Amino acid sequence: MAEPIIGILGGMGPEATADLYREIIRLTPARKDQDHIPVLIYSNPKIPDRTRAILEGGEDPLAYLIESATLLQRMGAGILAIPCNTAHYFLPQLAAAVQIPVLNMIEETYLALRATHPDSRAVGLLAATGTVRSGIYHAVFESRGISILVPDDAEQVKVHAAIAEVKSGEHGHSTRQTLEAIGANLLRKGAEAVILGCTEIPLVVDQESAGFACLNPTRILAQAAIDWALGKR
Repeated sequence: MAEPIIGILGGMGPEATADLYREIIRLTPARKDQDHIPVLIYSNPKIPDRTRAILEGGEDPLAYLIESATLLQRMGAGILAIPCNTAHYFLPQLAAAVQIPVLNMIEETYLALRATHPDSRAVGLLAATGTVRSGIYHAVFESRGISILVPDDAEQVKVHAAIAEVKSGEHGHSTRQTLEAIGANLLRKGAEAVILGCTEIPLVVDQESAGFACLNPTRILAQAAIDWALGKR
């Protein structure tokens, strides 16, 4: 029987792609090299900006996403994980274009919230503006009775700018402080936890030391991929 292979459809951005792979390595119950799960990574940084496509009529990334997914499928991936929250806006069309399952990071984050905070009625969302305004988290969570609280317009500009700093490699202590301060504001508004809803955010905000309850969709996606590979789902 063929070994299960996880496919990572990455490049959005490259460091976030590497972070998902690091999480898969870290979370896999392995004592030696041979215990780890085979992973195929296609990091395509040429995929057009997802927020610009959703909000500004920029170049549609769907064809690039499908091309990347098809390549991974052809190479033997049995499932796909996409370390980009905003790209999940295009997930229905992408999933229909391939013959292997595509993990839904947003659905997985909802399930993780239910497992860790079963009585939650409101969560905060720190994410790229395309993710926030497209409503892809709202659609999943609010249909199940959980309110999504987002930063006000001025704070959202700061969040999106902080994400750009991480992508450019020019982030520092102030980047983390900005994101953590806005996350703390969401808790003051009534959120019971905060979703780190852009895969660049966990690169600077550590969920163990942020000072408030966090959900890291990158880590959640890694665990879902591992569970699939180990036959637990």
